[in-house]
Amino acid sequence: MKIKILGTGCPKCKLLEKITREVVEQYGIRAEITKVEDIMEIMKFNVISPPALIVDGKIVVKGRVPSNEELKEILTTKIFRI
Repeated sequence: MKIKILGTGCPKCKLLEKITREVVEQYGIRAEITKVEDIMEIMKFNVISPPALIVDGKIVVKGRVPSNEELKEILTTKIFRI
């Protein structure tokens, strides 16, 4: 699984990265996590208000930080909700 965290470095963006890494580690999810901070790269995904979470090329969360439980559900079942 390839995960991209889109965010320019605001507190919410940092929190999304932190909890994503925690959930991946805690549940043994095999994933490659990349942080994207370049605004031009973020705009390629049509994300206007970061943070956003991209899983395998699909936007699964944008404009907010999901709870740990919601993030676990997203990453383990691949049920994507925006």
